[in-house]
Amino acid sequence: MSDWERRERARRAEVMALPTLKVRHHAVVAGERGEARASVSVGPEGEVLALWTAAEDLPAQRSSPTRSAGAAFPDSRAPRPVAARVTTHTSVRAVTMVRLAELPLAHVKVQPLPQGRVLAVAARARWRPEGADRNAIVYDPEGNVLAEETLGDGIGHVFATRTGHIWVGYFDEGVFGNYGWGGPGPAPLGACGLARFSPDLRPDWRFPGGDPWGWIADCYALNVAGEAAWTCYYTGFPVVRSHDGVLTGWRNDISGIQALAVGDSARIALYGGYGANRDRLAAGDLGDGRLHTTAEYRIVLPDGQPLPARTQVIGRGPDLHFIADHDWYRLALEDVPVRPDK
Repeated sequence: MSDWERRERARRAEVMALPTLKVRHHAVVAGERGEARASVSVGPEGEVLALWTAAEDLPAQRSSPTRSAGAAFPDSRAPRPVAARVTTHTSVRAVTMVRLAELPLAHVKVQPLPQGRVLAVAARARWRPEGADRNAIVYDPEGNVLAEETLGDGIGHVFATRTGHIWVGYFDEGVFGNYGWGGPGPAPLGACGLARFSPDLRPDWRFPGGDPWGWIADCYALNVAGEAAWTCYYTGFPVVRSHDGVLTGWRNDISGIQALAVGDSARIALYGGYGANRDRLAAGDLGDGRLHTTAEYRIVLPDGQPLPARTQVIGRGPDLHFIADHDWYRLALEDVPVRPDK
């Protein structure tokens, strides 16, 4: 056994010894017979949005990776448009639906916009001399295309606000360049790591980077609460809030964060981590320029079993949403004890 394996096993034992915190089953997110879910996201009201296609169309929507120099890179567009639909779910039922006759994008995230519109954003966008892929499409409630624009490549997070502003967090390829961005094409749109776009899909704010919290190399976690964006990013994993163009940050010793829950007070909870820490939740207070951790937990299902391996975890405002297959679980920040014995 290697030294790394021994350390990982020891750390896993520590995590397993942590007190457990159970998520609450909230609802079931299911499609129609013969459908497959292509993606899931959370809107500004805490609603879940799901993108569905026919099961046989799912490979086209997810696209096949292109291999280059031993690495695999997903195609930036679907090989063919597919019929899809977007459903919006609350704790009771699917309350709205928009049908998209020909969705040309791959690896899509969807978000609600005012007036019943829907935003679809593809993770990848290739730059070409004749023009970059337009990887953002706005649909009206009847599924008609209203607008198309380029939001950049390497998109890991997309969150729309109640006013229709759009926050986008980029992973490393979107920051440093791929698919023609940064050579021979222009600098990547995501070089800043975090950007906000106006309701008409025009950039209106970019993360400035630099001191005191450093640059974003990969936007690991993003939470949009109201009009403010909270992020925790590689390399140093500070917690940084952007509101009305003003940055406030706190240093943090917890790395590999996947999602965060934030409230109106100084309390915060960070979920995830590398390796053995993948299902850990750290709760703490923000003060004096630093996150002060007060408790750590291991997150489990209502029956005490571990979260399924492919559980998607999304933070939105004070809630963490856990999507495991068709089951939607939630954990509110107010339900996280300040200390394990409280």
